[in-house]
Amino acid sequence: MRSSDLIKELKEHGCYLKRQGKGDHQIWFSPKTGKTFPVPHPKGNLPIGTIKIGRAFISSAEL
Repeated sequence: MRSSDLIKELKEHGCYLKRQGKGDHQIWFSPKTGKTFPVPHPKGNLPIGTIKIGRAFISSAEL
């Protein structure tokens, strides 16, 4: 999955960009969990497990 595809999915699940992190990471917020999590962007294909998707409260099956 590309980072741009992941970001599209995060937005569809109600997550939003909170701020730009260090380097190539963005800090996203999930209103479902009330937690923030980093997303590397821009990046081509993201390896499985790179993203702390549990903090977004989205199952990998939904992606």
